[in-house]
Amino acid sequence: MNIFQTLTHKNDNAALVIFRSLFGLLMVLESFGAIATGWVRKTLVEPKFTFNFIGFDFLQILQGQLMYSYFVIMGIVSIFFMLGYKYKWSSIGLALLWTGCYLMQKASYNNHYYLIMLVSWSFVFLPAAKDFSLDSILTKSRNSFCEHWQILLFKIQLGIVFIFGSIAKLYPGWLEATFIKNAFNAKKNYWLIGDLLGSEPFQYLISYGGIIFDALIVPLLWYKPTRKIAFIGLLIFNLFNSVVFQIGIFPYMVIAMAVFFYDGEWLRNTFLKKYPVVTASSVEPSKPYLLYGFSVFILIQVFLPLRHHFFEGDVNWNEAGHRCSWRMMLRSKHGKIKFEVHNHSNNKTDKIVLSEYLTTKQINDLATKPDFMWQFAQYLKKEYDKEGKSNISIHVTENKVWLNRKGGRSLISPKTDLAKEKWNYFGNNNWILNKS
Repeated sequence: MNIFQTLTHKNDNAALVIFRSLFGLLMVLESFGAIATGWVRKTLVEPKFTFNFIGFDFLQILQGQLMYSYFVIMGIVSIFFMLGYKYKWSSIGLALLWTGCYLMQKASYNNHYYLIMLVSWSFVFLPAAKDFSLDSILTKSRNSFCEHWQILLFKIQLGIVFIFGSIAKLYPGWLEATFIKNAFNAKKNYWLIGDLLGSEPFQYLISYGGIIFDALIVPLLWYKPTRKIAFIGLLIFNLFNSVVFQIGIFPYMVIAMAVFFYDGEWLRNTFLKKYPVVTASSVEPSKPYLLYGFSVFILIQVFLPLRHHFFEGDVNWNEAGHRCSWRMMLRSKHGKIKFEVHNHSNNKTDKIVLSEYLTTKQINDLATKPDFMWQFAQYLKKEYDKEGKSNISIHVTENKVWLNRKGGRSLISPKTDLAKEKWNYFGNNNWILNKS
């Protein structure tokens, strides 16, 4: 049996359809929860300017009150997706809507937002509504099988998340437990577990245990003799993270992805007893180009966490290659910053009052992330030169950044005119100081 035959070998699709339902449910909670908790209001409605991913400035038109409707629509589409109703369109709709949400703002960037985007686009190309779905009921056509690669994809995806998460922790701020100490000491007043969180031995246990856990959890889930204890560990680890760090649906999505490590027949007999195995009259194997496409998809994900090695300096300071790299809960950064705009046409200089433009969260990101500095400068340039006739200079007159409450470094020289700088998408931006 060659590789293509192995990858296209039939598997029970119980894991695929169960995860579709769980992922859809989590997206319903994420969509409506973002409105209920005020996240949409604070992140996308109240700010005058949202820091979109560079190159996606056109998404700025979606900010404001419109975003409430945007998230309601995404919640409704998520319900359709969860139920497997009009799956072809609901999967595309969910992927597009979430990708828009992901790209339109970075101030609340999370690794789980990136994972949601990857998973939602994967579902667009997968037959995840052939069983245990409204589509299969309404069409009276069920198929209880998928191909091996469609299960393998999610196993590899979870492996990438955790293994690169483990590698990223191998830096002084984590090995010295600095980040964990700062984070846990701020939570000493937590009911029941506050004293434990403030214990230094426990803080070191979490720091080094986190490295080991991330490195081994997927291999242990993959290996049947250790699967049960690994799943218990996964459950405890992620529920602990949910309580302590309050990081939304990410812990529960990771727990849900564990279904792919269990035998499809066992999953069906345990959770889908009312849906016995049935095969459609004709099942076409996947086209080779689809397998090639997903191979490239995986290779890109392997490259992205490594790309910071191609840039000068320390990614924890300069942010070059930080996003899309599974650098999860590794550090804390805070800083201070001041901007000045000089109009050479009338020789007038304005000191910018940042709170008139940005939220408190955005200001801290602006002070600690060079791409935010550059984007805000471009925004100011447009605000001050709407007719395009003035000669504008924009300088950061003061900037200090602390990593895990240490450092006090500047990331940019006061001499740098950000209005004149171009953003380098694929290389070093030479105006960034203290790269190492």
